Amino acid sequence: MLQRDDSGIAESFDLDSLTVGDRLRLFNFTQRDNHVAYLWVLRAMNVLRAVHQVQVHTDDVAKALSELAAAHDEVPSATDLNLRAMLDNLAAEDEQVLYKVEDATRCGNLAAYRNRQSVYQFTEIGYRVYCAVEEVIGSRVQDANLSRLVFADILADFKALATANRQGDQDEVYRKLTRLDSVLEDMTQRAARFYLTLNDVVRTTDISPETFLRYKHALLAHMSEFTAELERYAPRLAEAVHEVEDTGVETLLERAAAADERPMMRPAVRLEDWRRRWMGLRQWFLADGAGGSRADQLQGATRTAISGVIALLRQVTESRRGGVSRTTQLRHLAAWAAAAPDEQAANALVAAAFDLRSVRHLSGAHDDDDQISPRSTWWEAPGVEISISLFKHGKRPAQGGPQPVRKSRGAHARLREAQLAERAAERSAAETLLEHGPHDRVLNQAETRAVLKLLTRALEARTVVAGRLRSGTGSSDVLTLRLVPSERGSRVRTETGTLHLPGFALEIKPHGAMRRRLGSGAP
Repeated sequence: MLQRDDSGIAESFDLDSLTVGDRLRLFNFTQRDNHVAYLWVLRAMNVLRAVHQVQVHTDDVAKALSELAAAHDEVPSATDLNLRAMLDNLAAEDEQVLYKVEDATRCGNLAAYRNRQSVYQFTEIGYRVYCAVEEVIGSRVQDANLSRLVFADILADFKALATANRQGDQDEVYRKLTRLDSVLEDMTQRAARFYLTLNDVVRTTDISPETFLRYKHALLAHMSEFTAELERYAPRLAEAVHEVEDTGVETLLERAAAADERPMMRPAVRLEDWRRRWMGLRQWFLADGAGGSRADQLQGATRTAISGVIALLRQVTESRRGGVSRTTQLRHLAAWAAAAPDEQAANALVAAAFDLRSVRHLSGAHDDDDQISPRSTWWEAPGVEISISLFKHGKRPAQGGPQPVRKSRGAHARLREAQLAERAAERSAAETLLEHGPHDRVLNQAETRAVLKLLTRALEARTVVAGRLRSGTGSSDVLTLRLVPSERGSRVRTETGTLHLPGFALEIKPHGAMRRRLGSGAP
């Protein structure tokens, strides 16, 4: 959301690239070899501008430089500078910090006219460039602060604005709105600069903790007092904004635009400009959505900064209490490295301290070293495959988790169907054997397989008593096959041949549930 203090930045977003490039070239004088001399020349022109001497000659600039040299030792001498060439460069078409005109009134004769008595003056945007450079050069950390005393004046101005609008005092409305706009813009800039400076102080604490410890109490007290004052005045300021709106915002803005003394701006543009300014003032103390007002945001930022300063204070205090900080650690490490017996030991110590390792992504082993001669050079030896993770991040690829089991549901279903069909065939063959018996007939393949399977079980489970085989039993869910000792023996005929069982008779009886079902007469 663009506020009043951001309007200039918002308008710069709409400029085309050519215009932006032209304006950035206005700073070219800061990149020249004698950029300090150019800065003093512009300072001399600013001195003349302060006494309302807009158009200046090279002699005027030289005189102003002499006055500055009396107060500052760093000012270059005008005799050592080619002032005309420097002023022409600043007025060149690619820079246009200055504007150059020919002053015919200075020409007393034809020779003077031919010497082109030029005069120079700041362009509007060129003067802004000079001010921006001076602001950057003259900025100081000590100037950062939060203006807590201004809230009472803002409240009084809002009440006076409501009274002036209610009474129809057009000039007073313009004065109060201008003052409020200027004060809140200044407070925004102060707050932004304060938090940027505080961030720099926190960031450089490892280098100079003494600076932070020297100002910690003043910082905490300053931010706490600002938060308390803002919290006390915020509801009263919001009420004052509502009071102004009750007097008629459109009437207020029309009166301010009518009293505006900018002649180069159309009335409709002035009205829109004041409407944007009022929205910026209103959003400072009234919330227009879930984001809250700017006063609430500033209060939250101040509380966060207080917490950060307290945490940093605890960290610095604990490090100083233990006598160990990053500076002392590095000094001890440097002393150990300097006292190492040889260069190899010093390198090993520093490598262990900073976790320095070999460049793994440029080395690797071949899968079959026997194929490569140890006499081969790097150019002749075959390449080694390097994983992407090792090449990009220096980490060898992980083995990863176990792969999921591949389930072939179709194959499982087909095996299950085949198994059920086989069991159904075996059960049918066993029921036929139970109904017709194994003797006096030829068994088919299914019945033969059922007999052989049960016979195998019976032979595995046979018992031997006193050196003689007594019996053996093999069972299924349909029938039970028993081997009973017999002198005559038995035989079973099948489609593929006759199975002889000497010394045993083969008996088949129903088993378990089948016997109970037959006893109950179930089919």
